[in-house]
Amino acid sequence: MIRSRTRWNRAVRAATGAGLALALIAGCGGTTKDSASEDTGNSGGTEKVADPNAPIKENLKVAFLPKEIDNPYENIVDEGGISAIEELKGTAKEVGPSDASASSQVSYINTLIQQNQDAIVIAANDPNAVAPALKEAMAKGIAVVSYDSDAAPDARQVFVNQANSEDIGRSQIKLISEQIGGKGKIAILSATPNATNQNTWIEFMKDELTKPEYSGIELVTVAYGDDDDQKSFQETQALLQSIPDLKGIVSPTTVGISAAARYISSSPYKGKVALTGLGTPNQMRQFIKDGTVKEFALWDPTQLGYLAGYAAAALASGQITGAEGEVLKAGELGERTIGKDGEIILGPPTTFNADNIDDYDF
Repeated sequence: MIRSRTRWNRAVRAATGAGLALALIAGCGGTTKDSASEDTGNSGGTEKVADPNAPIKENLKVAFLPKEIDNPYENIVDEGGISAIEELKGTAKEVGPSDASASSQVSYINTLIQQNQDAIVIAANDPNAVAPALKEAMAKGIAVVSYDSDAAPDARQVFVNQANSEDIGRSQIKLISEQIGGKGKIAILSATPNATNQNTWIEFMKDELTKPEYSGIELVTVAYGDDDDQKSFQETQALLQSIPDLKGIVSPTTVGISAAARYISSSPYKGKVALTGLGTPNQMRQFIKDGTVKEFALWDPTQLGYLAGYAAAALASGQITGAEGEVLKAGELGERTIGKDGEIILGPPTTFNADNIDDYDF
């Protein structure tokens, strides 16, 4: 499926309130189309040198490949990225499968290679399964940027991360602990079992739970809704029915948290089982107002995409290679310096509740 996008509002939302950065995790490989004869670290050749003063390539063609085409959160991210490319006088599109599977993404990557795109921006369903196709893209001079859920480091040049992974994971435990009084059984409702971002956050959640202040909380299980609304709804139902004394659910996925909230809101568990995680204000507003959910968190996905778009353009134009210390010029978001392992942090996320949710519209 291919979804064309109109120009997204490029203004940085002042209401977001979260200090934004982008995370760029550098791979060592790939070439840009203007320097296809230069090898990079992936191929063992001469290391490519960035030219921060190089002009943005004319008539850039950039494709955004989400986990699945109907994921509302990633649609917003891609809108932001498309707006960045249009701001730079290029053309961009969102393409993707109707299911959140790596094999489906691979077929799209192959098509984008044939279309001779300047850059591919991908949220990987499986970091390793998509790697061979992405490596082929880089070998043909296509810049590869991953966002939200990373690809294998040697299969992309830059990773645009939404926030510090450790902060996200640990903050989720803090939120659920506050809502259940620091005591009781909890479960995690994740996306797909191989999602890089989800698994990283969950590891930090588990580590946070080893701290003495959380000794009264027991993580019973991790369930997977596969970033599918109906399956996430069913997994929530199964969790609550199989664990009758469950006190809380953490769902660090926008699809999962909204599906879980929908089930709980019309069930006997409303007001008895706490739910938190990562969601968009527009998805979660009704559940905050009806008391199903007290608090949840997220960053501004439009700005995440905007940063990813600028990273793709800078890579394709030779302004950056993804090396530590390079500076990305990110349009209205200013400059961002690439840190250790290429990472620049986007977060921290904003916490949404009844007091502030109406201040946001995304």
